[in-house]
Amino acid sequence: MKAMVITPKNQDEFKFINDLLKKLGISSATMTEEQLEDMGLSKMLKAVDKKKKVSKSSIMQKLK
Repeated sequence: MKAMVITPKNQDEFKFINDLLKKLGISSATMTEEQLEDMGLSKMLKAVDKKKKVSKSSIMQKLK
């Protein structure tokens, strides 16, 4: 089954959506901004081409 992430504009909209989901009997969970960022980073990491190799000197140059 698929899932959805909904980001309300304000606290009133959050409460409305949360109450609506409860009335419809749909389970939901809240996430912090940090958890949302972690999901985004995870998605980006999955899309990265892991076949290419990068030299240590190239990495060190970028870090400087």
